[in-house]
Amino acid sequence: MFKQHSERIKTGVALVVAVLIIGIVDNFYLMWAFLGLVYMLAFKEAMKLFKIENDSLLFFGAVLWLLAGIYPQSDDLFVLAGVVYGGAVAYNKELSWKNFLPFIYPTAGMLFIWTIYQEYGVYSLLWLLIIVAMTDVGAYFVGKSIGKTQFCKTSPNKTMEGVFGGIAIATFSGALAGLVEVSFVDALIISFVVSVSSIFGDLYESSLKRNAGIKDSGNILPGHGGVLDRIDGYLFGAVVMLVFLRFLS
Repeated sequence: MFKQHSERIKTGVALVVAVLIIGIVDNFYLMWAFLGLVYMLAFKEAMKLFKIENDSLLFFGAVLWLLAGIYPQSDDLFVLAGVVYGGAVAYNKELSWKNFLPFIYPTAGMLFIWTIYQEYGVYSLLWLLIIVAMTDVGAYFVGKSIGKTQFCKTSPNKTMEGVFGGIAIATFSGALAGLVEVSFVDALIISFVVSVSSIFGDLYESSLKRNAGIKDSGNILPGHGGVLDRIDGYLFGAVVMLVFLRFLS
């Protein structure tokens, strides 16, 4: 079993160690640089999924992330980018809205992840990590053990039993982890909605890959595929988490 998945396990361990070190150091600029690297790699992969061949978009993505480093509410920048691009499309009929898709996915999710760090600190990112990771782990093991009913055609390997099991495990573990930040009831609510949203974040990326006719978003992570393959659940989960943190706290 280990030999069969050794590459995936080694890469996973390396990722966990790297994330833990960055979290423990908890330096603003280091976190910004790390998330920026993740963002740019994910942005490039998204261009491939959307079948966009325009490398100049990477420059504008980088500029957006530079602005996120100095602007206190970075999630606003997603809206600002939409307004700017909308004006550009209105001015130049040769521009296509298709080129804006990478500024929606993964840009919105990454800006919300960064804003969670800005407003609520590194522990909230750890909380998000626990919820999404436990959703994935729970869904995998419950699905493997008792899963029989297909969840949806977008991701044929997912089962209803696995999905509900993953959500239940993530909600409970997330509620305990969230006690540091909010009340138990609030932590329970936030963990539940984030877990559910992460499931659909995974499905969304699966649908993009299916439409693009590829198995993985990239090959930069041995045994795992691309960056988007690892952060798809977080991109949806972060948006929901920030909205509910602001609403409940």
